[in-house]
Amino acid sequence: MSLTAIIFLIVLGIILFFIEFLIVPGVTIAGIAGAILIFIGIYFGYKEYGTPTGHYILLATAGVSIFSVVFMLRAGTWEKLMLNSKIESKSSSSLDNEVNIGDVGETVTRLNPYGKVFLNEKYYEAKSSGSYIDPKTKIEVKKIERSYIIVKPLN
Repeated sequence: MSLTAIIFLIVLGIILFFIEFLIVPGVTIAGIAGAILIFIGIYFGYKEYGTPTGHYILLATAGVSIFSVVFMLRAGTWEKLMLNSKIESKSSSSLDNEVNIGDVGETVTRLNPYGKVFLNEKYYEAKSSGSYIDPKTKIEVKKIERSYIIVKPLN
């Protein structure tokens, strides 16, 4: 195997590692293929050119990998490619004006402990205050917390 092919394998392996690291996080085919290509390149460097040249290839691979990681993780490297928009709004799902404590409605799904209820001509996500509540059971609003309603069955 020529030195050009060995260098190509190692560079392709490093590129696949960065695809794995920056674009597709987790253990995927890109990372595994990158590791295999780097290993094969270093292996053939030792096999074809002997121990001293193999050591140089190994050191060069480690150096290029470390340099590229430092370069890629620098603060300004990816600014042109990054999405710079921020979400600064808050959820407007406050139920204060729509549902009141003591309102009566009916469950649509089984509250196990969460489910859907029908109150004041609208559907809401609700939580039972204790045990499960079957569908089509009359309920009463016991408490209102941020984005969900705590209900109890009417007895």
